[in-house]
Amino acid sequence: MTAVLDDSFHVFDTTLRDGAQREGINLTVADKLTIARHLDDFGVGFIEGGWPGANPRDTEFFARAAAELDLRHAQLVAFGATRRAGGNAAEDPQVRALLESGAPVITLVAKSHDRHVELALRTTLEENLEMVRDTVSHLRSQGRRVFVDCEHFFDGYRANPGYAKEVVRTAHDAGADVVVLCDTNGGMLPAQITAVVRTVLADTGARLGIHAQDDTGCAVANTLAAVDAGASHVQCTANGYGERVGNANLFPVVAALELKYGRKVLPAGSLAEMTRISHAIAEVVNLTPSTHQPYVGISAFAHKAGLHASAIKVDPDLYQHIDPELVGNTMRMLVSDMAGRASVELKGKELGIDLGDDRELVGRVVERVKERELEGYTYEAADASFELLLREEVEGRPLHYFRVESWRAIVEDRPDGTHANEATVKVWADGQRIVATAEGNGPVNALDRALRVALERTYPQLAKLELVDYKVRILEGKHGTESITRVLVSTSDGSCEWSTVGVGENVIAASWQALEDAYAYGLLRAGVEPRRND
Repeated sequence: MTAVLDDSFHVFDTTLRDGAQREGINLTVADKLTIARHLDDFGVGFIEGGWPGANPRDTEFFARAAAELDLRHAQLVAFGATRRAGGNAAEDPQVRALLESGAPVITLVAKSHDRHVELALRTTLEENLEMVRDTVSHLRSQGRRVFVDCEHFFDGYRANPGYAKEVVRTAHDAGADVVVLCDTNGGMLPAQITAVVRTVLADTGARLGIHAQDDTGCAVANTLAAVDAGASHVQCTANGYGERVGNANLFPVVAALELKYGRKVLPAGSLAEMTRISHAIAEVVNLTPSTHQPYVGISAFAHKAGLHASAIKVDPDLYQHIDPELVGNTMRMLVSDMAGRASVELKGKELGIDLGDDRELVGRVVERVKERELEGYTYEAADASFELLLREEVEGRPLHYFRVESWRAIVEDRPDGTHANEATVKVWADGQRIVATAEGNGPVNALDRALRVALERTYPQLAKLELVDYKVRILEGKHGTESITRVLVSTSDGSCEWSTVGVGENVIAASWQALEDAYAYGLLRAGVEPRRND
């Protein structure tokens, strides 16, 4: 049963329609149903599901939504166009499909740019107004709530302000609850948006909404500018997905309204779910979450400079505009060659390692990080390797789970053009010398498999580990064609993912270092005590 929220301000999501137009996104009906559930959990007021009748997938979505979605906060919205020129809304098959979708709310797209009316619709300005009036009136007579999207409104207003406003007025007089001014080409700037919205609101008396594309990088700012001017309906997409460079991003818009404007636009407690919802939707559309997205990116509250860390140690508000927990995110300290004592102390606290007031210990860690980063290591991208380094300094010795005697990897080029990759590792674990050999689809994969074969009997916890990402970077060469290689490995145990780093004169040696750290950290996470005598 959908809860009735305050209707004075609308948060309207169009991820399932407009957001799905982003290059690289191809949603199944199951995907759309899953995203709709996430959006409802977040507490948006309206979820635009697509254009029923225009394609079978959207028609199926509304049919399945009626049976499978139990929305607590949102209402489903069907999107479509006004009736055809010269026709009748009651007999238009496209309008009929909107009604048959069962959606309680319908958004109609209408032309508000005079040139689009004449060139795209190939009809008169007067007939376009009648198409708006007839379609809105008919849908209202059928008990549907109607919103009207005025396509290309701002460009149309610039060309012919009188006609653009007449479209708004006609939709409003016919019974549209909201008339949405669309920056379809995304070319507007905030001051322009404010001026136009304020004028249209005064001249028409209609309730106005805003739909902003991000082609100037101003979609969020333009949306908030429209709110400043009196708009009370914002159309956005999750993570800013959309055609070309995207739409106004739902999450920073809502966060700004709640935390900066003091407007309560979501159900209680929903804002704290924002980071989780953002990442969950990114997983469904199969796009990597943007690390630098405002509010919800993993770097949104990450601090690297030593000066910042010193201030944050005194008061986090000195370098953070909000408490990250308000949006379900966390503060992170990045340890790099820019780190100072405060960075290391705060990072230790984040990792649950009490450094106390041991200034000598902290100083050693700082100097070691700077020395190693000079050699090519990076710890801001490899938290697991940094934690192992930090624990090594605290313990006064490395965390040994096994001791490596030697390893080798062989790549054989065969006459038929194929390659054979074989690795042998010799290690000591639990007081025993173990020799293991394995093949793989590359030398690093062969080493990974051989090390796993060697250690899994002693450490069955390693069976859960899986290498999920592998990055190689060639650093600046020092001797002609020779160079230093840095490898970052991401590993998962099914519930958590961590990154480790290795640096060497060749990619295999660097990869081996990263693998060693990955295994050691995995065992540490599993609660296995380090061995002391191997």
